[in-house]
Order: sequence, then structure tokens, then C-alpha cells
Amino acid sequence: MQEGTAVGWAGEALLRHASVGTNHPTPAAELLAGLGTAPLAALFLFSSSADRLPSLARKISASHPDTPVLGCTTAGEISAAGYVEDEIVAVGFPATLFAASPLLIEGLDHLDPDALIGQLIRTRQAMARQWPEWQGEFAFLMVDGLSVREEALAQVLAQGLGPVPLFGGSAGDGARFRSTFVMFGNRLLQNAAILTLVRTAARVKVFSLDHLQPTQLRMVVTEADPARRIVRQINAEPAAQEYARLLGKDPDQLTAFTFAAHPVVVRIGGAHHVRAIQQVLPNGDLVFFSAIDEGVVLTLAEPADMVAHLSHELDALRVGGQMPSILACDCILRRFEALEKQKYGAISTVLRDHGVVGFSTYGEQMNSMHVNQTMTGVALYPPEGLP
Repeated sequence: MQEGTAVGWAGEALLRHASVGTNHPTPAAELLAGLGTAPLAALFLFSSSADRLPSLARKISASHPDTPVLGCTTAGEISAAGYVEDEIVAVGFPATLFAASPLLIEGLDHLDPDALIGQLIRTRQAMARQWPEWQGEFAFLMVDGLSVREEALAQVLAQGLGPVPLFGGSAGDGARFRSTFVMFGNRLLQNAAILTLVRTAARVKVFSLDHLQPTQLRMVVTEADPARRIVRQINAEPAAQEYARLLGKDPDQLTAFTFAAHPVVVRIGGAHHVRAIQQVLPNGDLVFFSAIDEGVVLTLAEPADMVAHLSHELDALRVGGQMPSILACDCILRRFEALEKQKYGAISTVLRDHGVVGFSTYGEQMNSMHVNQTMTGVALYPPEGLP
């Protein structure tokens, strides 16, 4: 079992976290031992396997009956050891510092924006009335990673959240891309999302980072199926064939590692955002992780050294030389790139040394945006004036 606490606050940890292998005979007991007995405002479970999550949630709820137990399937986990696989990672928010209001959003393909926005506003107002002395706020989103509805959902949520920063991740299924789930209590759900509004005495910084730089090489999507995030033609040529040609590769050589090493970006609002490729279909079409449409100009991007970049960005989150507690959502393509470039161990070390826990995703959310090949997260600091 991996367990740990992050930056302390008057003897209390900002986050409680523990992990255990998916094949452990008594995972609930192991996780509970690592999490401790202190009351939790919310508990999140991350695992690439959905099989054991519902029974695990029931057993944990028996020990913490007043704690919402939430979670999702992953494309890999981040524990106190860094990148791990085939583990269940548990992250808890101590009730002495945090208040949480989880909201289950079902039927992502037929959202009622007005009702959802109204519910978010009422929840924010109720939390502010109940905990007026706590000024830190953020929202954490877990969403079905194969729903193809992340963009529409994030845009609606941003309207209801107002100034409250949002980050999140799309649930994964390892590298299989077959079935992804979110979990509310002991219910596994698809075509659904869980938004958890958090109010806290801690200081909060929601962040997003990536290590990609756009090049001068551009291409135009000339035929697409936006509803399914499929690109059929680039520059009026078969999509996979043209993408491979621009890279100087054979189309048969295209793999997930190729897409991770040679991403494409679009320019939105003066900034570049990744439109990551998920897979190539047998007919040569390209499937993307996020929204795509005809006429979109794609720019090839090249990655900087991801180890040095990640270390620099996480170091920048230090305050007074002390690292915050960090809950993060990290794109599967970053994990693929680390594997391909033999930097998996080095990235794990950086994550471990900076106290990052969380999961690998099929995409990330940052405020009103659904993005790819990034790490989004929240850095949590002790309240002002306390160690």
C-alpha cells in the first residue's frame, strides 16, 4: 500500500491519500488504514478497472457514512509513487478544511442548460451562506471520457460557476478506448459526469500546463464528422495519409506514440490548444479526443523536454519554498510520450517529489474549455498565517 499526507495544517493534512493494487484481497481495509479515521468532506477513487469500484465504495461508506464517495475509471493512476498502473488511488478532503457538494449530471446528450446553471448558482450560494469564513473555492469535474460531450458540458458549467475556477478530467479505459465510467456512491454510470463544488479554508490555485510549442507547419481539415470527432480529409487528402506525409512517415507507422510525439494545435482566443488524435481507423480516418470541424486550421506542435518543463512548472507552484498539495488530471498522451521517450521513470520521480496525486485522462477540462495533452489540477496551500 502507498499512503501519504501532504502539506500539514495545525497537525492536519491538506489531503489524505492512499493506494492499493487492484488485485489486493482486501482493498477497502488497506485504503481505510492509509486514509485514517478523520472525517472527510469527500473521497475520490481512481482506478483503470471498474470491476471493484462499487463494492469498494460500499465498504468505505460503511466506515465513513457521511462522506460522499465518488470516482471514475482512468487511463492510469498517479499515486504517492508517481505514475502507477492497475492500482486504486483514493484521495480525501479533510472535513476540518473542506466542504464539498457533489452534483451528478446524467444524460449528457440532452442537457438542460438553464436547469443546470440554476442548480449550480443555488449550490454556490448555499455553500457561501453555510461556510462564509472560508473563501477558497474550486470545482472538480469527472466526465465520461467516451461521451463526446465534454465541450458542451464545460461551456454550460462555466456559466453557472461564474468566477469559481473549474478543472477536471475525462474518465479513461487504459489504452483500450472501449468503456469509461464515473461513479456516484456505488453507481457506475456512462453518459454522465460528476461535478464537485468545493469550499475551503485553504488557499487555492487551479492550474493548467503543457510543454508544446507550435511550429510553422499547418494543415486544414477539409472533411470531418464533428459529432463523432472524426476527420476524414486533411488538405483534401485522406486524413491519416496526409498527416503521415507531413511527418515523413508511412501511414502504417501511425500509433498512439506518434500522436503523442507529434500533436496538432488550434488557435483560440490568442492561445494554442491541443486537438489530440486518439486513433487511426482502418479506413484511414483520424479520431480526435476533442472537438474538430471542417475548415479548422491545425498547426503541428513540437514538445519541449517534458521532464524539465514539468519540474519547472511544479516548482513554480511553491510558496515560501514549500510545495502545496496537488490533485491533478494528466492526459494519457503525456504518459504515452513519457513511455516512448524513455522518460516514464523521470516523470514519476517529478510527480512523486512534488506530491502530485490523481489520474491519467482521455482529456482535461479547464474552466470553459475541454483540452488535451495537458495537466490540469488544483494546488492547495495552508490558510494564511499557518504552517
